[in-house]
Amino acid sequence: MIRVLLAEDQAMVRGALSALLGLESDIEVVGAAADGESAWRELQRLKPDVLVTDIEMPGLTGLELAQRIQRHELPTRVVIVTTFARPGFLRRALDAGVVGYLLKDAPAENLAEALRKIHRGGRSIDPQLAVDAWSEADPLNERERQVLRFAGEGMAAGDIAAKLNLSHGTVRNYLSEAIGKLGVSNRIEAYRMARQKGWL
Repeated sequence: MIRVLLAEDQAMVRGALSALLGLESDIEVVGAAADGESAWRELQRLKPDVLVTDIEMPGLTGLELAQRIQRHELPTRVVIVTTFARPGFLRRALDAGVVGYLLKDAPAENLAEALRKIHRGGRSIDPQLAVDAWSEADPLNERERQVLRFAGEGMAAGDIAAKLNLSHGTVRNYLSEAIGKLGVSNRIEAYRMARQKGWL
């Protein structure tokens, strides 16, 4: 039996995934969470074989959950099911140890098959996305990405500095580096481009 934990903030999608997987005789949905922090707590409590998670969720994103699982060396394998067909997201997911990356518009039966393959030790990555992921490298480092994300959410440099325990000048330098690397003229354009590419 493949024990699965679902992490998805949209109740309807969460319910549909649970119902879909519940039809499979060899898959058991042992829990479901509506945000990243709840998923992390459930993960430690239930110790599922596989976590099926969205990327964008309140609290922790699916990618941050995967990174935390990797950092704590937990045996749970991570499958991302998302609407984001962005190569940058896939690259970051693979770096975080994710073994499955499926798009929500794929046929429903693909998910159960992917879970079986992953449970046997394999991987299941959307093929076209896998090709695209290696066509353009993410130029940002982790700190630039973090600062740019906060800036894109409307935070001023001083507030970002306080939040990350950095100096105001250091935050400005990170923003300036990110803008330069992306070849745009300001932080908003940099944020938009990085989001579009899946680098944030």
